[in-house]
Amino acid sequence: MTRPDNQHDKLTRDNLLDLEDHHLVRIETVRDDQRQVWVLTKRGHGEAKQLLEPKGIRVSALREEKYDPVTGKLLGTSYDDHAAAVTSTAAELHRAGIGHRLGFQTEIGHRLGNGYVQRADLVVRAPEAGVPVLLMEIDRRTEDAHELVAKLRRYWEWGRLLPRDAAKRTVDLVRSRPDSIEHVDHNKRLWRRFYPPTGREGLVPLAFVFADTTTAKVDNAVAVLWEAGRRYWAPRRYDSLYEKAITARDYRQAVPVVVTTLEQLQEHGADAAVWRRLGRDGEQTLTAALDNPDGHALYRAQEARADTEDKERRAAQREAERPVCTRCGRKFTDERWEEITMHRTAIRAGDKSVCGPCHADDVAREEAAVEAARLQAAVPPEPQDDPEPDLVRGWFRRRT
Repeated sequence: MTRPDNQHDKLTRDNLLDLEDHHLVRIETVRDDQRQVWVLTKRGHGEAKQLLEPKGIRVSALREEKYDPVTGKLLGTSYDDHAAAVTSTAAELHRAGIGHRLGFQTEIGHRLGNGYVQRADLVVRAPEAGVPVLLMEIDRRTEDAHELVAKLRRYWEWGRLLPRDAAKRTVDLVRSRPDSIEHVDHNKRLWRRFYPPTGREGLVPLAFVFADTTTAKVDNAVAVLWEAGRRYWAPRRYDSLYEKAITARDYRQAVPVVVTTLEQLQEHGADAAVWRRLGRDGEQTLTAALDNPDGHALYRAQEARADTEDKERRAAQREAERPVCTRCGRKFTDERWEEITMHRTAIRAGDKSVCGPCHADDVAREEAAVEAARLQAAVPPEPQDDPEPDLVRGWFRRRT
């Protein structure tokens, strides 16, 4: 209810006292540093659910008043340290300009196919800061590190679910071949009914924030997440014809996972380079950690470059193999090359060792020779002297 960097906000205290007069809030307990922890009363809890916008925002459970059965004294049941860590994380994000006051929701359930509900400690919506949606798990190292892997697995499974009204053909395909869900566009999956596009490849990003623990325990938890959870956060190699030329990674089926500590957020700010992405070395800002510089954009560029280089190599190889005319020394044109190699035209290609122009000359000479022979055959024979008239004249002389 107050800014984390302002410990003496008189206006906020006066407002709380006024709300207390109207029985809307009460003091839960007083912490060691003498700061008071206020909670909503039942009446205030009901009014808060009606007033909060946008509608449907989840309000944390009502903390009922408990009294000592002997003394009758109100028990401050030691304010939930986990809830305090969640609130402090949200406050640090808000102070860094990541998310507005109503852009945070706590205890948001994600129901799996088997009915199990995985609740996110905190859901952040900050599109103006480059984080359209971020699921957060706040861990005080009170649970085994492998339970964090189980949470990661459940978020991964939830991101692969189909909505109830999905096309029957798609549902039947996924039931018969579970891996076929990877070929279903994210827009057709269940998670897009709840959250907007992330603006990046992959499923909804997940952040683990460790609080009130030691560096050694954090390192151990991160190591377990890194190794045991690799299937869920790690990208894959692209299936490409140019495998050797592609160094980009396919993040489309992965859950982007970032980790940090509440102490780092409080010391440096949530907008500082305090976030570590699983699969990478070093720490980055939140948006840089969530981005995929080696993802699909790089893949498109590398494949286009590899395709261009492959075409150039093939063209150079083809030029090196192009036949040369044995008569004039010129290289064959594509048309002549195809003519001597294609079955339907090779039979009429003539001398296959000569280029197109030389072949055309051969054809022209053959046609000229044929034409000359034809013309010669068509010329009539020279006329000869006819002896018949002399014979006739001699016969007539003898008769007379």
